[in-house]
Formats: sequence, C-alpha cells, structure tokens
Amino acid sequence: MTRIGLISDTHGLLDQRVLEHFSDVDEIWHCGDIGSTEVLELLKRHKPIRAVYGNIDAGDLRYMLREVERFRCEDVDVVLTHIGYVHGFLAPNIRALLNREPANLFCCGHTHILKVHFDKAHNMLCLNPGAAGKYGIQTTQTLMRFCIDGKQIKDLEIIELQRL
Repeated sequence: MTRIGLISDTHGLLDQRVLEHFSDVDEIWHCGDIGSTEVLELLKRHKPIRAVYGNIDAGDLRYMLREVERFRCEDVDVVLTHIGYVHGFLAPNIRALLNREPANLFCCGHTHILKVHFDKAHNMLCLNPGAAGKYGIQTTQTLMRFCIDGKQIKDLEIIELQRL
C-alpha cells in the first residue's frame, strides 16, 4: 500500500502544517503552481515527490518538470497535470491523451477549488486538491491524503487549514 499526499497551488509558500499532515505519506504529488524551486526542494527533502509545472512556474521549474506526468503507482495508471479543465471540460490536450490511453486516476490543480468526482466517460477518478498556498481568493488551504492498494484508490481524506 502506498500513501499519497496530494497538493497544488502553493505559489511559493509552503505552510509547515502541510508537512505535518504529510508526515506519514510515502510520496507527495504536486499538481503545479509550485512557485519556487525552494518549495520543490523542501518537499523533496521531506518525501519522494512527483510534480508538474503550472502556469505561474517559470525558469528552473519549467526545465526541471514536465507539464504532464504519467506513471503507475502500484496497479493504478495516473495522469498528473496542472490545468486539467477549461470551462468545466477536460483540457483538449488532456482529453486527447485520455482518449488514446485511458487512466485510472487523474489529478490536477489550477482552479484553487477542491473537487473529487468520477468521470464516467473515461472511467477514472478525478482529484483536484484545491490550493495549499495562501495566494488566491480561497479562505481555506486544502490538501488531500489517500492510499493506493493494488488497483484500489481508498481512504481519501480532505484536509482543510485555516489561512493564517
């Protein structure tokens, strides 16, 4: 069983409480808008990380990371990106990718709105952890924890942190 901590949209600020909530995870997945190489390095020192760049990430982060990551975690095929939806529909590049090769789990960020839903058309679970940073109109920082056990995605937890 692999325990995952899922975050997005830190925008250069990593709240210490995020690391506390991720103390028992095996991996951290970041869905972009990391905001600085310092945040990425801090996460790497804490746990193994998988990450993509977001629309605010420039310079070194664009060279270090990809726009889309596709990988297997145990028996689950995962797609990780920042901008997964445009006006409520899968972004064209993501839709094309998933139409060619369906995934089991799709994780994205960008909206700062926490969302969990099942995409029946692609037969996959979709997760957006909202925003773990302090930038934006949201009043609550959000993140997720869950487990992957073989083919099962389970024990999803939503964590809300009041902005300080």
